[in-house]
Amino acid sequence: MAASAGNNVAGRGKTVPEILALVFGAVYLLVGIIGFFVTGFDNFAGNSQHDMLIGLFMINPLHNIAHILVGVLGLALGRTLAGARSYGWILAVLYAALFVYGLIAVGKSWDFLNINAGDNVLHILTAVVGLVIALMPVRNAVAGRPQTA
Repeated sequence: MAASAGNNVAGRGKTVPEILALVFGAVYLLVGIIGFFVTGFDNFAGNSQHDMLIGLFMINPLHNIAHILVGVLGLALGRTLAGARSYGWILAVLYAALFVYGLIAVGKSWDFLNINAGDNVLHILTAVVGLVIALMPVRNAVAGRPQTA
């Protein structure tokens, strides 16, 4: 019986796409939470304070909430292969769109996510990781296959 793409079969380990979805989910959740220690809750969608995370990425409270939502989604969907694949597509489309948004919005007064060039690089890399999660081939485990000599 082949392992289902949608459900984890008892005894089957995690696939690489599932692990990547869980890891990226955990990282984005952590980044979102840590971001609030930098920004607080003031200037919710503003971009005038130039708060930086690890000295590279500009953030604001709205940006932090976006990271938390992406993180929670990764942790929720990364539990099954089908969910991880869906998360990969979500990352690919969302972060490719954010990359384009960032190319236009950097330095503008209407940039509600407070994006800089570092964010743009991270967004396009995250979109590529999303494609890897969504498209990486996985061999399904087969239980009960007779041994051949």
